[in-house]
Amino acid sequence: MTTFTPEIQSTLAAQGVELPSWAFGNSGTRFRVWTTEGTPRDPFEKIADAAEVNRLTALAPSVALHIPWDKVDDFGALRRHAEDLGVTLGTVNSNTFQDEDYKFGALTHEDDRIRRKAIDHHLECIDVMDATGSRDLKIWLAEGSNYPGQTDMRARQDRLNDSLGQIYARLTGDQRLVLEYKFFEPSFYHTDVPDWGTSYAQVATLGDRAMVCLDTGHHAPGTNIEFIVMQLLRLGRLGSFDFNSRFYADDDLIVGAADPFQLFRILVEVIRGGGLNNPDVAFMLDQCHNVEAKIPGQIRSVLNVQEMTARALLLDHEALATAQSANDVLGAQAVFMDAFYTDVRPALAQWRESRGLPADPIAAYAASGYQERIESERVGGVQAGWGA
Repeated sequence: MTTFTPEIQSTLAAQGVELPSWAFGNSGTRFRVWTTEGTPRDPFEKIADAAEVNRLTALAPSVALHIPWDKVDDFGALRRHAEDLGVTLGTVNSNTFQDEDYKFGALTHEDDRIRRKAIDHHLECIDVMDATGSRDLKIWLAEGSNYPGQTDMRARQDRLNDSLGQIYARLTGDQRLVLEYKFFEPSFYHTDVPDWGTSYAQVATLGDRAMVCLDTGHHAPGTNIEFIVMQLLRLGRLGSFDFNSRFYADDDLIVGAADPFQLFRILVEVIRGGGLNNPDVAFMLDQCHNVEAKIPGQIRSVLNVQEMTARALLLDHEALATAQSANDVLGAQAVFMDAFYTDVRPALAQWRESRGLPADPIAAYAASGYQERIESERVGGVQAGWGA
């Protein structure tokens, strides 16, 4: 059985993956949002479910919020609730894609009134950050056009930069702005922030606390995501990850489910570039669980990240460098694949037990009775989901 050095064990123990509050709500496709028994009805219950993932894995120390989906009357009380359960409140995500005014844009809109409304929403999100102690404001924009000639693409970039500048100016202390990108959807001709280069070009003009967020599902088929990871780490602008899997587009499936090798390759570059357990590079999930149970789905997700991290940590960098410097193509590939093919699951199970954690967190969850309890307790009210 594979064994981990004390250094690898220490690295694994420090790893954390932020959970998205919306993963615990109902979700589905553009045709229907599915309901499940025991779904949280408010942000307090979402955080309780996230804390259960952390209790069983010690891998999920923080929970991301989505505004307005997670609005409460007292964010201080929400923060205390999270801390009482052993987690913290993390990234605050804005939402400018579910309001009628934003049909033709938000931060890029030609109408000053609508653009002002979108900017003010982000300032409200920073107010939430002030109350929760959150560091990062993450912005994803569902903005663009469907037809050639529909809009002035350059003018939209100028308006976006001005809007982001106003938002960035409101940040205080160590607070950061993290700009996500997505190559298409819902706009099909052009998207205002379609790729890492556009995100980088925008944030680079703002200041040192403006970063790029890389969502692993937001790329065209065949994109070398690990190259982008390397480049953003090299430039010092990789602020956060949104981990998930895709088969076709932005599928938001469990990370590592579609292409475990891709996740391994990404984590190799993260480690090589100094991004693992680096406070400046936040790991987060951005997934929806439409047909599988939500809490076990999140447990499976963080375990997948942990497993591929362990494999990447086993990569023999000295042997790899020797082969690379000799242009030994097959030798280098063999070293790389040896690490990927290493079955670390038994070693991870043993290591978890040594830390007082269940060897199999998913089985431990099934035996805990937590699911049965929330199904019996969470009766009545309105279940949380997209938009709430």
